[in-house]
Amino acid sequence: MERESMEFDVVVVGAGVSGLAAAIRLMQLAQEQEKEITVCVVEKGPEVGAHILSGAVVEPRAINELFPDWQERGAPLNVAATDDQFIMLSETGARKLPTPPQMHNKGNYIVSLGNVCRWLGEQAEALGVEVYPGFAAAEVLFHEDGSVKGIATGDMGLKRDGSPGPNHEPGMELHAKYTFFAEGCRGSLSEQLIRKYDLRQNADPQTYGIGIKELWEVDPAVHKEGTIQHTVGWPLDSKTYGGSFLYHLDNNQVAVGFVIGLDYENPHLSPFDEFQRFKTHPEVRKIFENGRRISYGARALNEGGFQSLPDLVFPGGCIIGCSAGFMNVPKIKGSHTAMKTGMLAAEAAFEQLTSDSPAPVLDAYPKGVENSWIYPELYKVRNIRPSFAKWGFWGGMVYSAVDTYVFGGKAPWTFKNHADHACLKPAADMPKIDYPKPDGKISFDKLSSVFLSNTNHREDEPIHLTLKDDSVPVDVNLAKYAGPEARYCPAGVYEFVEDTEKGGQRLQINAQNCVHCKTCDIKDPTQNIVWVVPEGGEGPTYPNM
Repeated sequence: MERESMEFDVVVVGAGVSGLAAAIRLMQLAQEQEKEITVCVVEKGPEVGAHILSGAVVEPRAINELFPDWQERGAPLNVAATDDQFIMLSETGARKLPTPPQMHNKGNYIVSLGNVCRWLGEQAEALGVEVYPGFAAAEVLFHEDGSVKGIATGDMGLKRDGSPGPNHEPGMELHAKYTFFAEGCRGSLSEQLIRKYDLRQNADPQTYGIGIKELWEVDPAVHKEGTIQHTVGWPLDSKTYGGSFLYHLDNNQVAVGFVIGLDYENPHLSPFDEFQRFKTHPEVRKIFENGRRISYGARALNEGGFQSLPDLVFPGGCIIGCSAGFMNVPKIKGSHTAMKTGMLAAEAAFEQLTSDSPAPVLDAYPKGVENSWIYPELYKVRNIRPSFAKWGFWGGMVYSAVDTYVFGGKAPWTFKNHADHACLKPAADMPKIDYPKPDGKISFDKLSSVFLSNTNHREDEPIHLTLKDDSVPVDVNLAKYAGPEARYCPAGVYEFVEDTEKGGQRLQINAQNCVHCKTCDIKDPTQNIVWVVPEGGEGPTYPNM
């Protein structure tokens, strides 16, 4: 069966904040200048917002620019930040520290970023954008000259071996003058383009963290709407970067999460279990003691910052938002910068679409980033996250204070970033970690957690967690690193089980559990795991995350 095709001026891959902001800005410009353009957004989640997971505290700078009247339009920014707390935890104690200036949140809002995306999707459709949730962009299409032609969505109804099943439907080709890749952190097509066009030739490797989050309904007696709490210290050791967030939303809800830098060394470490252990701390437990867990999810996030930004453009398209890595790590925010990159890319594309001879490369987009408030914001904090990788927790804290208060972010050097997958040390050289069993009240197991993420994949479809070499998991990962994929995955996807045919153990991939966090694609020490999109509409369906 041949694929049908549709033509657009711009196709946007991903209905996150950057992709939707780009689509909206394009249509705003078209209306302002009375031009006709066609814009399409494809989203692999079953609905807009379904795959969006973030803390989240939003700095409204970009949304103020996109929609100055966002309050009248009913944007779901309802809980103003009122109180910042920065806390150092020991195993049983807690000490308040001065809140770093980057983490001051006056004027910001605690939100469900998924609901913000749902609202942005409504605004986009009202402007004439065609939004297609449930369609996963699975392939980049190219012209004969090597420029990007558009994307193809994945086939539906394939059997486990990749052959067409009885309900097979071929994917759709979406052709465009410009294609924007807004897939979020570690986007699968974005990574292919970065390699094809060597977009990282002038940049350091991207580095990442894994963020694991739960949404709770808590006892009103411990709820303080607008309060923002961040912790560092226990349960992590001084060599492992990470910390927690607790954001008090409305309706007695608290979003709690834990972020661990994926440059950690110990293959015995389990980010999921560190998070569960964190909640048992006396200062944290008292918030959730009489509460109810509502939802669970996990997602990788960019931590490389300024020096890890790739080149952003190539013939026929560009990379925007977290697919490129515009997160401000010390500020713990990336949605405002992601939105702004989408808007800048839209302005560059619109200029070309309305010109007599459109250029294949949107050079005005990276120039726009450089001339916007994004560039100085990220440049100023470029050395803070790498300092923790260089000197550990205490050295990083000291350096960050000096960099912030003495140099004002303008030190005459820039630290290098390193690839996370190269940081694991052999299991025999690192201490084992004895994690307590979950109590089912404050701490939980992976499978009951995945259940709360509403994750679903068709069991007989091709496994979307692919291996370059089937022998590597046992011969290398298990032998040298004690099978770290069974621990760094927060959803129980990877499991070493007895091999009844050959003896010993084999890797079992429970792909139906995957919450699309991308951690395996990042942390696998041999880079043998390649994450590709499953059928459209699958994966988690996050409510209010």
